[in-house]
Amino acid sequence: MANPDSRYKADIAGGALKLRESRVVAGLLLDGVSDTEWKDAIEVQNVLQKRSPGTAKRQASLMRLRLEMMKPEIWVLVRDGSKIVATHAVFATAIKHSTLLGDFLDLMVRNQFRMFRQDLPRKLWLDFVEKCHDREPNMPEWQESTTNKLGDTVYRILAEVGYLLDNKKYILQPVRISGEVMTYLRDNDEDYVLRCIQVSL
Repeated sequence: MANPDSRYKADIAGGALKLRESRVVAGLLLDGVSDTEWKDAIEVQNVLQKRSPGTAKRQASLMRLRLEMMKPEIWVLVRDGSKIVATHAVFATAIKHSTLLGDFLDLMVRNQFRMFRQDLPRKLWLDFVEKCHDREPNMPEWQESTTNKLGDTVYRILAEVGYLLDNKKYILQPVRISGEVMTYLRDNDEDYVLRCIQVSL
């Protein structure tokens, strides 16, 4: 059972960055669609091109939650930016939305770079989740399958951004976050996201 007061939640399991879909959702938000227009676009017109209205609704909701944690300026970067800029912008919103992702970057991925390690073994994810319970007493107890699914999503995100060479070979590589995204984060005092997003520096 999820604890709404917990710092760590399992709500990133619904998908990785999903850049194409995030661009569509950012466009809807920038257009200022009504609730009725939103429902029509997602569930009737199927603008996300999903196999079922339920899947479309869940994924759209997750992407909207991420994007709405930041200002419309970053929605523009998601909708109109180059692939790299838009990917980094969505990544920033995902970190703000999920401290599970942010803290894994800040505590585990950063340490691998600091130690000049060249990989990110999946064991580190399991170690991280175990230690999360020490940092957050209200954290729910997840089944092993949930922990693994969350790990799949986090590693897929890291591969999409470029911190991992791919999400099967856990080879680390540095990433320079785009200037447009860094400027937004600095101008809006997004200190936590700034720290977490630059772990290879």
